[in-house]
Amino acid sequence: MTPLDEPRAAERPEAIATAFARVLRDLGLSVPIGCVLTFTEALGAVGVDRRDAVYWAARSTLVRRPEDQPLFDRAFAVFWEARSNDGVADEVEPERVTIEIDDGDDGDDNDGEPGESGDDPTIQLRFSAAEVLRQKDFGAYTDEEMVMAHQLMSRLRFVGPPRRSHRLTPAKRQMYRPDLRRTVRASLRSGGEPMRRYWREPGDRMRRLVLLLDVSGSMEPYARALLRFVQAAVAARQRVEAFAMGTRLTRISKELDSRDPDKALRLTSSRVSDWSGGTRLGECLRRFNDEWGVRGMARGAIVVILSDGWDRGDPRDLGEQMQRLHRITHDLIWVNPLKVTPGYAPLARGMAAALPYVDHFVEGHSLAAMEELARVISGTT
Repeated sequence: MTPLDEPRAAERPEAIATAFARVLRDLGLSVPIGCVLTFTEALGAVGVDRRDAVYWAARSTLVRRPEDQPLFDRAFAVFWEARSNDGVADEVEPERVTIEIDDGDDGDDNDGEPGESGDDPTIQLRFSAAEVLRQKDFGAYTDEEMVMAHQLMSRLRFVGPPRRSHRLTPAKRQMYRPDLRRTVRASLRSGGEPMRRYWREPGDRMRRLVLLLDVSGSMEPYARALLRFVQAAVAARQRVEAFAMGTRLTRISKELDSRDPDKALRLTSSRVSDWSGGTRLGECLRRFNDEWGVRGMARGAIVVILSDGWDRGDPRDLGEQMQRLHRITHDLIWVNPLKVTPGYAPLARGMAAALPYVDHFVEGHSLAAMEELARVISGTT
């Protein structure tokens, strides 16, 4: 086993974990905050002076997909291995490689011909900023990336499967009941003889979408991104209701119903007084069920709860309210940003109490996860 170089070994585990996670994110790998915290704890247990121990600690906590392993191995070799100079390297002429970055822009700022820079081998790398942003963890977003992510969220379609309506619409064949008005009107063209009969049938209507966003302190790294997701859903379609859950329940549908996202978010921030505070999911769901949900808002609707499941209240209360909600909804979806963490298990008392009544349990840490949520809402998965 090769010891790491002394300057790096002297660093704190959290500094090393943060720096290496930043390198992986720059390469396009999805490294959530939960994975970084787990890696930090692993470094504290195994130490940072043994290469093999650090490698397996990083690989087991930071690699989420098998196809990411080759890129991870190269990044680890560059970041961690300190190759000692034993005098032989000075005698070998290093190979010079030119790397050109192509971000997809059609413009060409170089007026020269290819190869004018010399005879060195050239490697051209292509990347898509939008694709990198899709996989990036919300907790690592900058303000500029948050604005770009909101633009991408606004393109998502939040349309669930339709529901049967009591309102009757014209039918093309003999269906529910005869349409006497159209039949009599058509008979006037044939001297009063009903040569053709018309029929009516129940039509379809869009299901209501209800979004309940946890804005407690434990959700702070993700709440601002998920709030933009909620705003995009409210502004994109009708029959959407939005609520913020913390120590109390706050209805924010009116504040988010604006085409200007910045204005909508400012109004919401002034409306929600318990942002980044405690969490009482059971009490918030009880109020929602009593005042809105059971009375009609959630009946036959698609209800989406965006929360990490941490609750200060009695988990039995949360389980009881989830059961009430599950009985009247068409689909009950729980979005948890921590679900992406390797080895995640719903051990939090609130999450464990709510999970038996959840129809779909999905991730919520990135744009790609929000795209998957849109497909779950539409019923295509």
